[in-house]
Amino acid sequence: MDVILLENIRSLGRLGDKVAVKPGYGRNFLIPQGKAVMATADNLAAFEARRADLEAKQAEKRTAAQARGAQLAEIGSVSVTRRAADEGKLFGSVSPADVAAAITAAGVAVDKSEVTIPDAPVRFIGEYEVVVHLHAEVDQTMTLQVVAE
Repeated sequence: MDVILLENIRSLGRLGDKVAVKPGYGRNFLIPQGKAVMATADNLAAFEARRADLEAKQAEKRTAAQARGAQLAEIGSVSVTRRAADEGKLFGSVSPADVAAAITAAGVAVDKSEVTIPDAPVRFIGEYEVVVHLHAEVDQTMTLQVVAE
């Protein structure tokens, strides 16, 4: 199935690209979410007429994401407190939702779907690198400090 992308999608392409995707991905995710349209002659013409507006909206989103990234860079690190055993093993784990809540408490609204923990799941006390994916072109790396109660 061929679709025309209406915004930048990290692993797929940029605004205006005509890409081939699996039919289920196009029908069930990209088109209903407004991220793409079917690649027909009519839709291609309509897209070209709207290209400037879509590029302006994309630039606004990127600018807003860069501003949020600058705020996250100012914060630098967040701390999460959990119960732990004497040897440093947590009773449970620290999830992206916990990290998002800590970042939001620090002053920048972040959704749990924007947080990626490369070393997941976090089950020990220590420092970890966390990536906050704000936009297809904007990522911010932060430090997560897991401390015992």
